[in-house]
Amino acid sequence: MGIDPEEHTIDDLTEELETIDDTEELNAVLEAERAGQDRKTAREAVHKRLEDLDEQLESGVETDDETEGEYEETKEDVGEEAEGEELEESEEAESEDADEESPEEDDALSHPTRDKRHVRALDGGDYEDMWVFCETQQGELLEVSKEMLGKARTLMDEFEDEYGDDERVVAFLMGEDCEGLAEECIAYGADVAIYHDDERLERFLHKPYTEVSAHMARGEGTVESTDWREYDEPRYVLFPATNNGRDLSAKVQAELDSGLASDCSDLFIEEEEVSNPVKTGEPGVKKTFEKVLHMKRPDFSGFEYSTILCLDNPGRDFHPQGASIIPGSFEPMEPDADREGLVVEHDMDLDEDWFSVEITEYDQLEEGIDLTGHDVIVCLGRGIGDDPTGGMELGLELVDAFEDAVLGITRGIVTSSYQFEGHVERYSKEERQIGETGQVVAPDLYIAAGVSGAVQHKVGMDESDTIVTINTDTDARIRDFSDYFIEGDLFEVLPQLTAAVESGDFELEAVADGGDGINAGDGAGGDDRGSNAENEATDANGGDD
Repeated sequence: MGIDPEEHTIDDLTEELETIDDTEELNAVLEAERAGQDRKTAREAVHKRLEDLDEQLESGVETDDETEGEYEETKEDVGEEAEGEELEESEEAESEDADEESPEEDDALSHPTRDKRHVRALDGGDYEDMWVFCETQQGELLEVSKEMLGKARTLMDEFEDEYGDDERVVAFLMGEDCEGLAEECIAYGADVAIYHDDERLERFLHKPYTEVSAHMARGEGTVESTDWREYDEPRYVLFPATNNGRDLSAKVQAELDSGLASDCSDLFIEEEEVSNPVKTGEPGVKKTFEKVLHMKRPDFSGFEYSTILCLDNPGRDFHPQGASIIPGSFEPMEPDADREGLVVEHDMDLDEDWFSVEITEYDQLEEGIDLTGHDVIVCLGRGIGDDPTGGMELGLELVDAFEDAVLGITRGIVTSSYQFEGHVERYSKEERQIGETGQVVAPDLYIAAGVSGAVQHKVGMDESDTIVTINTDTDARIRDFSDYFIEGDLFEVLPQLTAAVESGDFELEAVADGGDGINAGDGAGGDDRGSNAENEATDANGGDD
């Protein structure tokens, strides 16, 4: 072996590799690297050189040896069988004939990754702007689209203040007769709104929506539809964490060969210093990445948020930095009909094969329940399990006692086998679910009765101003992020709260060590009602840290 990778930095090794035209020597360098420092960037450099030699062969440039591309089998992959005897001339001829016939016999399954084989992220491309996919339904912008535009507007205004660069908020959307919706995006904070109008896009379809979005992001199309931009791909892109948005975000980011942080509830942009050798290119070296989108989402503990970063590797860019946003996470800005912006019609020929799925008929669901925007939310959990109908009735009575309140439920009720009587059954449906897969709310007062506080539920309500919890389990996780915790049976506590709200005479005494009070039961579903237990109203000094 002519080169010992142990003796070279990544940059030096890359230069040395350019002098090697022998694939066997390159593979020997690769094996030595794997046996030694096993640096990812070094392995990528060897693979890159192998690819260059492979491309030279394909273009007719002669080299001494046949090369092996990154996606083709190497001796290491197939073992000693790779050293088989040379083919006889007749066998070679048969092999060539088989190769010529293979395209006709291809069933599109033999090489499942073939259409991604040569996809590479850009290296050192130009990136600008924050793009926002504005989902529509029945000719209207979804509320989450307006929320994302408002957050994007705030972020890019701060971006200009921090970096001095005037980059834009770009809304992109598609559908039938959607020019008016593009203009509405300008009123809600976009600087540019690019739309593709086609009657076949009236409803979400995976393939055409993905292809159109990627085409827009790459700046492909006619001069008239692309001359407003001078960069390769967006710097950032936001999608709604709706059913369609989750689907589209994964497909588009894969098509653009970048990453995605899903189900985020907060975003901010700042620089980040890292020492990970995968990102810096060399162990022990620190590198500062500027203009990094920090994408926050809840982790599985329920009490912390993970911050996801999309950082480039040496020689490989990851853009756009992408996130899907939980509906209700941000406030939309007040629309300004006089706000100026650029509306661009996107030009692209859509392949008929992309519309192989046709919607022939559909049923329209009844209008859902919007839990956001209310002063008070009363949320019921599995603690109503002893008497589901009675528990639901008590929750509704407390809701009626307030001027502006609404009833919510946890996923535990949605997925349970509880039997509700007809007059309250409609309140047990998924449309009232609060949490990561439901609605995100932030009322002035959130009353949680019989709710354990799973992380998925916490995501949906922990931005509430004041959280009051009723539960007999003092170790319930929800206590850690509640402002007040009432140890008691919801079947006993809720009527007293209702009476207090209706009378306006409400006094709550906080006790540290408990005290004789109401008969408390297991608010998480047990059957201890009737025992003389403690009624503990504790200031938990809660909130999300």
